[in-house]
Amino acid sequence: MSGKRITKAREGVERTKLYPVAEAIKLVRERASAKFDETVEIALNLGVDPKHADQMVRGVVNLPNGTGRVLRVAVFARGAKADEAKAAGADVVGAEDLVAAVQGGTIDFDRCIATPDMMPLVGRLGKVLGPRGLMPNPKVGTVTMDVVAAVAASKGGAVEFRVEKAGIVQGSVGKSSFGEDKLAENIAAFVDAVVKAKPAGAKGTYLQRVAISSTMGPGVKVDPSSISVAQH
Repeated sequence: MSGKRITKAREGVERTKLYPVAEAIKLVRERASAKFDETVEIALNLGVDPKHADQMVRGVVNLPNGTGRVLRVAVFARGAKADEAKAAGADVVGAEDLVAAVQGGTIDFDRCIATPDMMPLVGRLGKVLGPRGLMPNPKVGTVTMDVVAAVAASKGGAVEFRVEKAGIVQGSVGKSSFGEDKLAENIAAFVDAVVKAKPAGAKGTYLQRVAISSTMGPGVKVDPSSISVAQH
């Protein structure tokens, strides 16, 4: 049955064609036929080699219309900062106790924030949090004294991105139930953030290919120039 559904979803999508972003969004939403609200994902092929330190791409983008997903946020903090994090809506707050829980295999959060003084402790969790993309990092605003703003950003639609080995950046840009305009705005914001994060060592064409898809749907290639038009 799933094979038939996939075949049907691919109908009307030309694999080699570059679609204007508005048309690509329409195709993706029409093909999001699962019983749940599918996530819309974006994948960018960049002209970088992440093996070189000066070609690393990473950052964070605040999607104007949010992700459509409620994230559970953990904050490593003590004293007044821990109280601020709780008041701001953090789901899990702690210090040594939270480190021990994570070391014991309890990771019931989607994003992790830490105050700078906690990093010597949190650093011990690199092998656990690193592979899951959860390690706090000052470059993406998750190591900060302003825990209130960091929790608000995480809850409100902040999406971290980082380039993978093959020079690909992937991220979520909303749900298939979002209107086409909202998805277009989120896609433009995501691409804009990745373009602004262009490293000094990047040579040649930086933004090479763009594709969007829903969780269970086919990938639709997007004409990158149509996104830059959407931004301005």
